[in-house]
Amino acid sequence: MRMFLIAFVVAVLSVCGIHAASQKPNIVFILADDMNRDSWGAYGSVDCKTPNIDRIASEGVRFERAYSSVAMCAPYRQELYSGRSPWRTGTLPNHSKSKAGTKSIPHYLKPLGYRVALVGKSHVGPKDAYPFEYFPGDKSKAVDPNPACIQRSMEFVDSCLQEEKPFCLFIASNDSHAPFTTGDRSVYDADALTIPPYWVDTPELRAELVKYYAEVSNFDKLVGQMRKELEDRGLWENTIFMVCSEQGTQLPFAKWTCYDNGLHSGLVAHWAGMTQAGSVAEELVSTADVTPTLVEAAGGRLKPGDCDGKSFLGMLKGKEQTLHSYVYGAFSNCNIIGSRERIFPIRVIRSKSFSLIYNPNYRKQTSNTTLDDALAMVSGEPIKKPGVASSWVDVAKEDAFAETLVRKLHHRPEYELYHLEKDPYELKNEINNPEYREVARVMKKQLRSKLAELGDADPIETEKSLVSVKKEKKK
Repeated sequence: MRMFLIAFVVAVLSVCGIHAASQKPNIVFILADDMNRDSWGAYGSVDCKTPNIDRIASEGVRFERAYSSVAMCAPYRQELYSGRSPWRTGTLPNHSKSKAGTKSIPHYLKPLGYRVALVGKSHVGPKDAYPFEYFPGDKSKAVDPNPACIQRSMEFVDSCLQEEKPFCLFIASNDSHAPFTTGDRSVYDADALTIPPYWVDTPELRAELVKYYAEVSNFDKLVGQMRKELEDRGLWENTIFMVCSEQGTQLPFAKWTCYDNGLHSGLVAHWAGMTQAGSVAEELVSTADVTPTLVEAAGGRLKPGDCDGKSFLGMLKGKEQTLHSYVYGAFSNCNIIGSRERIFPIRVIRSKSFSLIYNPNYRKQTSNTTLDDALAMVSGEPIKKPGVASSWVDVAKEDAFAETLVRKLHHRPEYELYHLEKDPYELKNEINNPEYREVARVMKKQLRSKLAELGDADPIETEKSLVSVKKEKKK
């Protein structure tokens, strides 16, 4: 009898869902936490198992050049939900909150009749800037939080169906944010892994990758479970379903940098009857473009200046569409454990073919919590806790490539220029290559112009002002 009642309720809700869906599309956006996009099979991983994400890509669209502005959680998410750059919201530092008056996707979708919810990790604020219906997750990761995420998500969805209202649901998983505690590690053999060329192959790295890949696969499982719940309720055909990797992993040269692995996001989407199966969107897309895209898809119209991003709805539907000639990024040490007051700002400009990274305080050292032990080992100081980066130091004593990477961890030149089509892992700095002199000149000029427009013409002074604000708050 109980199973019959459950089936009856689901059937009734499905009818309601179909009725509501005939008006506007539902939206489900699933967000990972510190996940390299090349950990997904859809982006070339040969080791990590992500069948559900790969299926979305094969049945929908994969975005090849989606970039965020800052490779840290709080800035990333506030850019995603507001459609505004971190310069505008005042969220260049991590653990920051948006300026008063910031508006976000709930402000734009609620007047269209939507209920808008955030399940899981938040890391945004203040509440009036991000007025989601909020269902918090387990921050400790002592247990896998994804089953609770699914339960809370479907309680929200079923409530929307009962009210015959369209919904926009963001599910923010903690999977792939250290410490790595979830997922089935037994499916990965450390000795059999293929090590990407931007890392030094050490036992410590392999051991960490097993734990990290287990979490990536756990996130993929969440994607598959959510899809099934939507299909069971007859909602899949009228749902815009997007999956995003957020910024890169906490392993070296990703998060806390402006390198490609930090700012380059994995993004796949499916919308029945709209996306073309197996299509690839090759044009540049910014994280700030997501909100205006979803608002337009829902039938809304933004006012000029509401968002810094632009709608890529045409791209989502498989049409040719160019939004940006360049995308921009930044890094600030401020509010990061281990280097809160170290002044080493980084700025970047990217085209489809090149990335130009600007390190204005290049005579100093950069670092963060993942690199401090490596920095200590190089200087001869005792390390507190051995990690992946510090495991590279001994190898670097006898290996020239490893030595180059170890130095690159915390010593950067003023400018770095990489040809992304020839050198996707950004291993060869072409800044002094005469062949690309004009490319570098044009990109430098464009970056200086953009930073001036953003009120960030002198990133060192910007960074100093952020640190001083931090000090004042402590008093």
